[in-house]
Amino acid sequence: MTRRHRAGRSHPEPATTNATADSKSALPLFELRQVSHRFGHHLVLDRLNLQIYPGERVAIVGASGAGKSTLLRLLNGTLTPSEGDVWALGQNLGRLSGARLRRVQRQIGTIYQQFHLVDSLAVIHNVNAGQLGRWPIWRAVLSLLVPQQVETAAQALQRVGIPEKLYARTDQLSGGQQQRVAIARVLVQDPLVILADEPVASLDPERSHEVMALLCELVQEGGKTLVVTLHLEELARRYCDRIVGLKAGRIHFDGPADTITPEQMANLYRGQE
Repeated sequence: MTRRHRAGRSHPEPATTNATADSKSALPLFELRQVSHRFGHHLVLDRLNLQIYPGERVAIVGASGAGKSTLLRLLNGTLTPSEGDVWALGQNLGRLSGARLRRVQRQIGTIYQQFHLVDSLAVIHNVNAGQLGRWPIWRAVLSLLVPQQVETAAQALQRVGIPEKLYARTDQLSGGQQQRVAIARVLVQDPLVILADEPVASLDPERSHEVMALLCELVQEGGKTLVVTLHLEELARRYCDRIVGLKAGRIHFDGPADTITPEQMANLYRGQE
């Protein structure tokens, strides 16, 4: 299948890609083949075909209810499609279970819209949650009493700009700081690809740009792939090199960010809000 993106500008411009010439001929990290998903009788995604390649920064845009979050949950294997196949890292997720599925999921880091942090715990414990896929149960329990790998957690917080919050209670942080903790947790996990579900939905415009710039910087530094769902066109254009538009569960458009027209964007949201 012909790939529908191009390499972007180099860092530090926000809308860049870390895709290399080698990745252009690489196998896709993710592939959806005629994927549909229903919740009860409600069809959320309808016969999607999609490929995502190493090094891409892909924005999934669309109105609320378009199926963006459901798509990410299919990619990370927490949902099984009603129809079709989801491939991740060369594996058909529908044929995996137990330890084999968890091995693939360890390479897929997810930042959720509501952060999925435990508010009553210190920041270090939430950051160390990124280790749970590798730690045995006894070590995870011990870490709640005596924090483990403190230096690793501290380095992750240093990279996201809040090293002083290592032992702060998570519920004492601002929304922007909590989002940085969620990003630090993914850094500790060290996956091949980061999925971010509306990572700036609860932030003001200034903090939104800070978080998106940070995500892109960390992805580029680590040679990772980013798939992010966004509601705002401006953020998608500035920070991603490819935009996929979802409307009523179908792909409305898919192409390099600088080729998506304002009219296409307007049509994407028309009648959906």
